[in-house]
Amino acid sequence: MKAGSRFLNAVSAFALSTGLVVTGAGVATIAGTSIAEAAVVRNIEVRGATRVSPETVRANITIVPGKAFSNTDIDASVKRLFSTGYFSDVNITVSGGTLVVRVSENQLVNQVVFNGNRKIKDDKLQAAVRTQPLGPYSETTIESDIQAIKAAYAAIGRSDITVTTQTAPVAEGRVNLAFVINEGERTKIAQIDFVGNSAYSDGRLQSVIATKESGLFSFITRKDVYNPDKLRADEELLRQFYYNRGYADFRVVSSDATLDPSTNEYTITITVEEGDRYDFGPVTVESTVEGVSSDDLKGLVASREGNIYKAKDVQQTISEISRRVASQGYPFARVTPRGNRDFGSRTIAVDYLVDQGERAYVERIEIRGNTRTRDYVIRREFDVSEGDAFNQEMIARAKRRLEALGYFSAVNITTAQGTAADRVVVVVDVQDQSTGAFGIGAGYAAGSGGGLLLEASVEEKNFLGRGQYIRVAAGRGTDSRTYNISFTEPYFLGYRLAAGFDLFKNETDFDDDNYRYEDQGFSLRVAAPITENLSTTFRYNFTQLDYSGDLAELSAPYRRVVRDSPWTRSSISNTLTYNSLDDATLPHEGILASVTNEFAGLGGTSDFYKISGKAKFYYTLNDEADLIGSIGGSAGHVVKTTGQMEVFDQFQLGSNDIRGFERNGIGPRMANGDALGGQTYFTASAEATFPLPGLPRDTGLRGAVFADAGTLYGNTVNLFGEKAEGLDSSLRASVGVGLIWASPFGPLRVDYAVPIAKEDFDNVQNFKFGISSTF
Repeated sequence: MKAGSRFLNAVSAFALSTGLVVTGAGVATIAGTSIAEAAVVRNIEVRGATRVSPETVRANITIVPGKAFSNTDIDASVKRLFSTGYFSDVNITVSGGTLVVRVSENQLVNQVVFNGNRKIKDDKLQAAVRTQPLGPYSETTIESDIQAIKAAYAAIGRSDITVTTQTAPVAEGRVNLAFVINEGERTKIAQIDFVGNSAYSDGRLQSVIATKESGLFSFITRKDVYNPDKLRADEELLRQFYYNRGYADFRVVSSDATLDPSTNEYTITITVEEGDRYDFGPVTVESTVEGVSSDDLKGLVASREGNIYKAKDVQQTISEISRRVASQGYPFARVTPRGNRDFGSRTIAVDYLVDQGERAYVERIEIRGNTRTRDYVIRREFDVSEGDAFNQEMIARAKRRLEALGYFSAVNITTAQGTAADRVVVVVDVQDQSTGAFGIGAGYAAGSGGGLLLEASVEEKNFLGRGQYIRVAAGRGTDSRTYNISFTEPYFLGYRLAAGFDLFKNETDFDDDNYRYEDQGFSLRVAAPITENLSTTFRYNFTQLDYSGDLAELSAPYRRVVRDSPWTRSSISNTLTYNSLDDATLPHEGILASVTNEFAGLGGTSDFYKISGKAKFYYTLNDEADLIGSIGGSAGHVVKTTGQMEVFDQFQLGSNDIRGFERNGIGPRMANGDALGGQTYFTASAEATFPLPGLPRDTGLRGAVFADAGTLYGNTVNLFGEKAEGLDSSLRASVGVGLIWASPFGPLRVDYAVPIAKEDFDNVQNFKFGISSTF
C-alpha cells in the first residue's frame, strides 16, 4: 500500500471515530466547530511496535496530549513516521480521549553485500547507497540505492548496467540484502560532431572540450565517458573559447548524445551559432563614487581599443578595479561593464561604471557536497568571512581559486537571502574528485652517467583532505639512482604562505671518467603570492657532495675535489616568479618568467653569489591550426665571495638548455675532457608546435620545430697550471624537430637536434627523450 493511500485511510479512520465530517470544500468540522478547537486527546497509545520503542514513535508525531490538533497534524505525523524508514504501515485513530497509533514495522537489514561488481569496489558502492546494516529494510530506499549504483557506473562509462536485489531471512525480522550487478559493456564515444561552426574546424573545437572520442588510451584517461553534466561543462568551455576570441554573440544551440545499442557507442552532436567577430571599441571608466577618480582607474584597464574582444580582459579589468576601490575604503562599490555593439564596424565599446552598490553583509558561508575536503580548506580561499561586506567580485575570485586547486570536479557558488534584507548567505556547492596519482616515467640521457632512466612516484595534492601536497619518488638509471620526498603546506600558520621541504639523494657513476658522484641534502622553502600572477619564494638549501674515483685519470681541479670530499654547500636563495600562462599543460598565451638570487657561505665549503633568470613567452600564431609559437631565453652569472670557487659551484649547460648537446656538453673543458662549467651563460630558443596532420587531436600528439643557441664561458677555478679550452665566449646553436605526447603517464617528448655551431671539444647528443615542460 502506498504511503499516500495509507495516510488517507488514517484520516478516514480518524474522521469516523470522532464524528469528523470532511466536506467537499475540504473543511473538517465537528458539529460546526473547527477540529483545532474540538480534537483534544488525553494520552497517546502505540500499538505494533516491537523493535522500535513507543517513545520513539511518540517523538515523531506532532500531536501532544492536552493540546488541540488538526488534520494538518495528522498529515505531518504520518509523514514523519514513514520518513524514519522503520515502518511499512501507519494508522492513526482516536478512541475516546486516546490517540491510537498502529504501526507495522519494516524488517531490519542484517548485512548489505554486492555481487558481480568488478569495476567498482565494495567500499565505493557502500558509500553510494543509503541502506546500511542494522538499518530498516525499505523498498523506497532500495530503489533509490539502485539508481545511485547505476549513476556510479554511468560515471565510468557503463550505462547499460542492470541491478537487481536478493534477500535472505536470517532471523525473525532480519534479512540479508544483496545487490546483484551486471556491469555490462563499457559505453564509448564513437564520434563528436559540430554543426554551425565555420571559424574553427571540428578538430580544433574537439581539443577545447573535456569529452573526447574513444581512443587507444581511453581505458586509462576515461575522457570518453558520456555524462550529461560533463557535456554542460563542455558547453561552457566552448563559450569561453569563443568569447575570448572576439565572438561575443556565440551561443550553443543544442548538444545531443545518441546511443547506438548495437555497438554501445555514443555519437555527440553540438550545434553552435558563432556570430560575428568583434574588436574592442572605445574603452572608458566612469565613477560615481565620491573620492574615487576615474582617471586613477584607467591604468587598470586590460581591454584596449583596437584589440580583439576578449571576455577575460573584461573580467580582469573588473577584478583589478574592484580590488583597488575596495582597498580605498569602499567595500560595497560595484563595477559594471556596459557594452555597446557597433554592427557596422564590428566593435564593442566598453564603459566600466563604478558605483556605490547596495550595502550587504555576509551572514554565513555554507559549504555543501565536500565528502573529503575539509571545510576550512574551502573557506580559506575566500577573502571575505562572516560579517564582512559582501562583494560579488571577491566571491567570483574565490570560485576561480577553488577551481584552480584541482580538488573538485565542479564548483558552484550561489547566494540566498539571509535573516535580514542586508544579509546574504553564500552557498558553496562542490564535488570532490580524486587527487592522488601514481606515476611511472621514463627517459634517456646519453653520455657518462646517462642511459635509460626510470622513475616511479606517488603524489597526493589533497592529503587527508587538508589541502597538503606530498610526493615520494624513486628513480633508477643505467648508472644512476635518485630519491626524492616533497611536502607542502599551502597555508602555513593560517596565512597564504606555502611552506614545505624537499629531501633528495642522487648517485651517479661516471664509468668513462672513473669516478663516482653523490649528493644529498634538503631544502626548506616558503612561497608567498604578491599579486594573482606574481609570487616570491625563499629557500634555505643544504647539500653534501661526495666525489670518489681514480685520481690519476682526473684533471687537477677534480683531483682536489675527490681528495678533499665530502664537500658541503649551505645557501639561501630567493626566486621571483611571474606566471600569466592560460594553461599549465599546453599554454597558448602568456609569460612564465623567474629570477633567482642565491648566496652561499653560511658555513660549508662553498662561497659564492649567483644570479640567474629565465623567461618564456607563448603566443598563438594560428588559432584554427592550433599553431603555438614560443620564444625564450635564460642567463646567469656567478662570482666567488671569498676563498676558492669549486668546480661544482659553477654553471653547467647541456641538453635541457641547448638541444643537440650532451649534459655538460659545452663550455670550458680540460684537455682530458673533464667539464669545468662556466661563470657566465646565455641561451635563447624559438619554437613552434602544432597538431600532427592526419591524426585525431585527441591522441595528444604534437609536432615541433625549434632553434636553440647559447654560450657558457669564464672560469674562476684554480687549474693548477693545466690548460683548458672554452674559457672565452663562443656561440653554440642547433636546429631540430620534436614529437610531444600528452600521454596518460605525463607529458613526454622526443627531440632530434643537429648542432650548426659548435666547438671541436663539445659533446654532441642528437636524440633526447624525456619529460616535456613549459620551460
